Amino acid sequence: MIAFVDPDLCIGCTQCASLCPEVFRMEGVLAVAQPGAIPPEQVPQAVTAAESCPVSAIRMEE
Repeated sequence: MIAFVDPDLCIGCTQCASLCPEVFRMEGVLAVAQPGAIPPEQVPQAVTAAESCPVSAIRMEE
């Protein structure tokens, strides 16, 4: 699974980075996702972080 953060939608609330810092981090005032596949053990936490985004800026793909 791969995560993508849409920089045009992200409001920089830091929620994803707080919930799953192994996958999401803040770069300046916006969140970014680690490039490449998410380690399997981090997928549930990353999905929770994506679903918690208040503006639905995170997209998860298989």
